[in-house]
Amino acid sequence: MTTTETRKIAETYFAAWQDRDAETLRSILADDATFRGPLGTADDADACVAGLIGMAQVLDRIEVRARVVEGDDVITFFDLHTTVAPPAPTANWTHVEDGRITAIRVAFDPREILAAGDAG
Repeated sequence: MTTTETRKIAETYFAAWQDRDAETLRSILADDATFRGPLGTADDADACVAGLIGMAQVLDRIEVRARVVEGDDVITFFDLHTTVAPPAPTANWTHVEDGRITAIRVAFDPREILAAGDAG
């Protein structure tokens, strides 16, 4: 794959997540895609979609600050705007193989989002 194709898949991932488009999210994930982040884990594509759509319930918007593509890897740094907490600076690593995302790793400080859940 070219870096342009890899970038396009990452862009599609973020747009579909923000739009709560489960069908598009599922179409760009490998069946055995994995997710690891501070609020959850998933070990297959369907679980990844369920988790992303679940998180989208409090998602307001994603403000991408930078995206770097190197081979099959994409790092996206963004502000995660939710309806329950101040924006959370977030780093997302996405690995793409054969045109589909196989791994997603996310890092951010979840404390304010978790605190908002405890209050509700």
